[in-house]
Amino acid sequence: MTTFELIWIAASAGGFLAFLTILTGNRERGNAMLAATLCALFAGYTAVQIGTEGVTGFFTNHTQDLTGVQVWWDLLMCALVALFLIAPRARAQGMNVPLWAAAVGLTASIGLLAMCARLFWLENSAERRPGMGTAAA
Repeated sequence: MTTFELIWIAASAGGFLAFLTILTGNRERGNAMLAATLCALFAGYTAVQIGTEGVTGFFTNHTQDLTGVQVWWDLLMCALVALFLIAPRARAQGMNVPLWAAAVGLTASIGLLAMCARLFWLENSAERRPGMGTAAA
């Protein structure tokens, strides 16, 4: 197996475990540290990818064939649905949703994970200190 296949298998296994945790858990608040850690790890991986293959690799990957375009559409739809679902919670916590939406639009999952980390931190902080109001982000 190639390194890329092993990375794909590891990511698939991690995603499956996350999927099971979401299905079997009953959490109303997210884990800010987990979201921030995933954001940092994926940003690091992306930095290595850009440093190795260049920024144009994204465009090439998503325009070379039908599968590439399908994956691009899938990424766009997933990011937009996730943003749609968390935007009301982010607004309720006083976050600057247009600024965060721009970060998601420019970096996809990296911006989305950072937004989730901030949202979860604000929600958990507000839960620990009732009546303190919301913090801007």
